[in-house]
Amino acid sequence: MSSITGLFGLAITLAFAIPVALLGLQFLGDGNTVVGAGFLAIAALMVVVNEYVASPGDLPGMLAGKVVGAVAKEPEAETDEE
Repeated sequence: MSSITGLFGLAITLAFAIPVALLGLQFLGDGNTVVGAGFLAIAALMVVVNEYVASPGDLPGMLAGKVVGAVAKEPEAETDEE
């Protein structure tokens, strides 16, 4: 994530994931292991999905990168056979 909008997206995701993780820790502290682990897994999944799953807003940039890579190929090395 190299753009400022990506950084804001991560901050918003963390704003929602941190309370879920804290709730999971509270349940773990109270002895309810299954529910606590479930909330911790949900919080981790929220962050992972935000980082690694492409959203519709990411698709034009990915497509443009592939098109530019296909059009502007690096020249091959020339050999002198004289």
